[in-house]
Amino acid sequence: MKILKVQNLSISFGGLKAVDNLSFEVENNSIYGLIGPNGAGKTTVFNCISRFYTPDSGKVLFSPNGKEVDLLDYQVHQVIDKGLARTFQNVELFNNLTVLENLMVGHHGKTKTNFFAEGLRLPFVNNEEKRVKDKALEILDFLNLNGIEGLQASAQPYGVQKMLELGRVLMSDAKLIILDEPAAGMNDTETDKLAETIKRIRDHYKVTILLVEHDMGLVMDICERICAINFGKKIAEGTPKEIQNSVEVQEAYLGKGD
Repeated sequence: MKILKVQNLSISFGGLKAVDNLSFEVENNSIYGLIGPNGAGKTTVFNCISRFYTPDSGKVLFSPNGKEVDLLDYQVHQVIDKGLARTFQNVELFNNLTVLENLMVGHHGKTKTNFFAEGLRLPFVNNEEKRVKDKALEILDFLNLNGIEGLQASAQPYGVQKMLELGRVLMSDAKLIILDEPAAGMNDTETDKLAETIKRIRDHYKVTILLVEHDMGLVMDICERICAINFGKKIAEGTPKEIQNSVEVQEAYLGKGD
């Protein structure tokens, strides 16, 4: 079953095509990679899917629970409610909050309480807060980050902060998680740990992961299928081995020979 179908997606900025009639499909409960040289349009594609950008044309069909919807019919906050969550290239944590509080923020859109009830501190509000806290602690334990929940997020090593971002998207109960260069700035040890963590997340939480990443070792290790783009156009799609053997991909990264 396909959880995501990007169909004929195009967007231009100042007359320049950033994404040009791009189509690809992502299988449910898979890890799918989107690759390409710098400036190929990868993050622009993600911004269209997650509704930070509105494309000129195309469809983004999303089927989190068997019912297909076009995400382009919704606003950013509505897309999150539909079951899509994402991280960004740069760490986007709340530095003044603790590790635990940063994760709990990720559940805010799913909270069943309202400001009136919170102001009165009604019993069900306390129950909801405890449930969210317990869930955050479970995710920290899953990510092997237990024991630091009370510490400031900003005081944690960079690799830990990147893991906290993964934890926060897990708090949203998303069916599709979009990761924009999750290994950026990580050393080899941190990247290896990240690769295993992404696979564990997919298997344990039964989610689909779509990622953009420049670390080809990571992409080839964890992705079942990959779409390669250049100048906003798809140049190849297939298994990691097929992508590695693609002449078009080799030329995009290395240039054409004489």
